[in-house]
Amino acid sequence: MAVPSGPVSASTEAERAMFDFVDAYDRAYETAAEQHGMSVAQACVLGRISRPRGMRELADELGCDASNITQIVIRLEARELVERHANPDDRRSRQLHRTAAGDELNAAFEETFEFARTAASNLSLQEQAQLAGLLRKALGKPT
Repeated sequence: MAVPSGPVSASTEAERAMFDFVDAYDRAYETAAEQHGMSVAQACVLGRISRPRGMRELADELGCDASNITQIVIRLEARELVERHANPDDRRSRQLHRTAAGDELNAAFEETFEFARTAASNLSLQEQAQLAGLLRKALGKPT
């Protein structure tokens, strides 16, 4: 079950709309992951291994402890969706690689998880560009 993304009562209409959108996104992501026998965390990690990645890099990117990533990776390895290989630049560390089965499952998940595509299709191309710019601005990123 997805955790609500904000307080029970938002103070502005913009906050309420953002909370509603994030909650709907989270529910759709969780449903798509479950349809493919994955947890939200497993789907998230699997999707981020489109190129060889270190577990510390993933943990930092996701803002979690490396031990959490290790547990997720162990479960993905058990399903033969990812493999660990020596890092060619530093043999002391390991990199995660998605297997062919992992690529296939990730592609199926991405096809199933259509929330963002569906939501964007409700907007004109101009509105989509405007929304993208506003979201980047709200996050303090360059527009």
